[in-house]
This record gives sequence, C-alpha cells and structure tokens, in this order.
Amino acid sequence: MARIPEFDDLFSRRCVWVNGPIVVGAGPSGLAIGACLKEHGVPFVILERSDCIASLWQKRTYDRLKLHLPKQFCQLPKLPFPDNYPEYPTRRQFIDYLESYAKQFEIDPVFNQSVQSARYDETSGLWRVRSVDGSRNAEVEYIGRWLVVATGENAERVVPEFEGLVDFSGGVKHVCDYKSGEEYRGKRVLVVGCGNSGMEVCLDLCDHDAFPSMVVRDSVHVLPREVLGKSTFEMAVLLMRWLPLWLVDKILVVLAWFVLGNLARFGLRRPSVGPLELKNTQGRTPVLDIGALSKIKSGDIKVVPGVKRFRPGRAELVDGRDIAVDAVILATGYRSNVPQWLQGTDFFSKDGMPKVPFPNGWKGKSGLYAVGFTRRGLSGASSDAVKIANDIGKVWREETKQAKRLVACHRRCISQI
Repeated sequence: MARIPEFDDLFSRRCVWVNGPIVVGAGPSGLAIGACLKEHGVPFVILERSDCIASLWQKRTYDRLKLHLPKQFCQLPKLPFPDNYPEYPTRRQFIDYLESYAKQFEIDPVFNQSVQSARYDETSGLWRVRSVDGSRNAEVEYIGRWLVVATGENAERVVPEFEGLVDFSGGVKHVCDYKSGEEYRGKRVLVVGCGNSGMEVCLDLCDHDAFPSMVVRDSVHVLPREVLGKSTFEMAVLLMRWLPLWLVDKILVVLAWFVLGNLARFGLRRPSVGPLELKNTQGRTPVLDIGALSKIKSGDIKVVPGVKRFRPGRAELVDGRDIAVDAVILATGYRSNVPQWLQGTDFFSKDGMPKVPFPNGWKGKSGLYAVGFTRRGLSGASSDAVKIANDIGKVWREETKQAKRLVACHRRCISQI
C-alpha cells in the first residue's frame, strides 16, 4: 500500500491522494485483490469500515461454522491452505488463514473507514471516495484513478418486517448475532429461514437441547454435501466441464433424491428450477446437508410454513396454526450495500450486484472494478481479483515505463546544455 502524504483542501476536509487503486472492503475479496496487485507492483489502499479484516467472519458468524465447500475451492490466490487443515476448515481456521494471508502479502488496510460516497469526477478523471474515520470521527476524502468495490454480496443483514414482531416478548436476533445454542437450552426457538445458516443453526440448537422449528416459506434445494465420499460441489464442477448446466442440474437432483429421499413429505419442496441455475440467476444457494436433515426426519427439527404475525410468546403461521415460541432467530440472509454509497454509475443494479453476469461482471467504466460479486463464493472472488490486477497492472507497467523514458530523456537534454 502506498499513498502520497495527506493534504487539506479549502474546506478543511482531510484529503489523501492514492497512487493506485482505492479498494473498499477488507474481507476475503479485498485481501485477494491486494495480494494480486502486490504481485504486479501496483500500490493501493484498502478502506475497511470495521477494526479488523474479514469482519463478517470474525464478528458475525456462529461458533460451529465450517466452510461448506472443500478447501481447494475457498483458498485465495497465491496461497493455498496449510496441508494440515481439514477438508472443511473451521471458522477459526479460516480466520487464521486470512490473517496469515494479509501478513504474508503485507496488506495493511486503513480500518474504521466507513465509506459514505464514491463518485467519478468527470472533470479530473479521478474517483473521489468520502469516508468517516470512526477512530477520530473525522471526514476523509480519498482520491485516485481506480476504484475497486470489494464489499461483497453479504455486507448488510436482511431483516424482513413481520407484523407484531416488536411486541414479541421473547428474544429476537439476526443470525449474524448468533454464536451458540447454549443460551437457548430448553427453549422453543423459531428459526426463520431454511438456507445453510438456518439449517446449521437448527442443528446447533438441537445439540444444545433446544427445540427448534424452522420456517420454510418457499421451495429449497437440499443436496448431500458428499456422495460416496466425494464432494457434491466438486463433482458438479467437473461435470460442468463436459455437460450443459441443465443436464448437470438434473444429475444433481436425481442424486439428491437417491441419497436423501423424497423431502416433500417433510415440508421441503424442491424448486422447479435446478440448483445451479437458481444460484446463478437468483443467488439462492442450495443447502448442503451436514446433519440437519436427519433431525428433520426424526422430528427434532420441526418444519413450519411462513409466519403470518407474532404475538407475545407466540407465532401465528400462514396455515392457521398458532405455536408457542420463546425466541426467534432470523436466518434471513444478507445483501450488498453498494447502492447506498456508490454514485453516478449504472454498473450495479438496484440489488447491489453487477448488471453484467459472471464471468464478465468484474469491470465497469472509468476505472471501476468489482470483486466478489459472482454468486460463486470465494472461487469467483479469486478469479475476479486475478483479472482486475492483470488489467490494472498492465496499464501501470506501461505508464511506469513511459515515465522512466521521459525522465531519461529529460536527463540527457540537461547534460547537453
């Protein structure tokens, strides 16, 4: 990371000239682009709103979380996971990996920088990124030629509105604040959401002798994490090399039916669209089962339909049932926050995702780039990071060579005077 020393503008706002890209976000995507830019010798600055790298992983994940995909699909560019890591690293192992990654590539983000706005100045041809320095409660403006958006798909929690939830007498929290089922021991817990987080939280609650009910409002794909000891995701990746997506989807659905059985009788209906197509088009990730399904089949995890309204200590369901509830956990997911701060560009849609789908959604106009918005997890972010660094690095090398030639020419001219 390299910056020209700060200066004050006419309005006393602290300004910092960045001699390279301005990267917003120090999660895995931001770290990946940082490492790739380092390889090209391009200076940069990473702005992070929290006080640590990968704040989502460090502060907003539950204790039992493990990577749902094999480690080879989750490692960042230039540094594989340690050999002694298991096939599915734990939350703590992944955080340790990211911290060692930042240390090895000497990535030093500027923390406590809450970006308020970023816009391209047509007159100067530069990006102006305004942030609030939380450590000093002061406004700072970063100015540079390139802007890399690395805040990711999961920057902000999604909290749906439910009638009567504010009057519910039990505890209500989003899954980002959930750590362990220990505090729910013996309680009836309603988990709203049936994705990977919802399923795993229900499993964790069972392990701590709680009584979870899981709200399934829509259809959902549930796949075995492994088939005959092989990762389902890895198998899908291999099949995609030779077969069209629709056929791979059919193979996955048939395999799931053979391994897991007919899940409709347990309240888990499969979508009509295949799991990979649904992920690519709507961002809905299929659930990779790690044990919750057996608890559903045994009745330890109850599946219920959508919630109509909450009342003190109770939840009324859309099918007319009224159930007693001691606590509510909202496993309702996350979303991008890009529309809140990126201004004057139509590169991103209203939902904060690039309008151009993968694999071409990494580059916009006027030096704008996006990393980690592929709906393909860490492997997609790594792919984006390599492309972006190559693109910026090429321009950087050409302009550096040109600058050196101008300096050499200038020196020759002086020597002849």
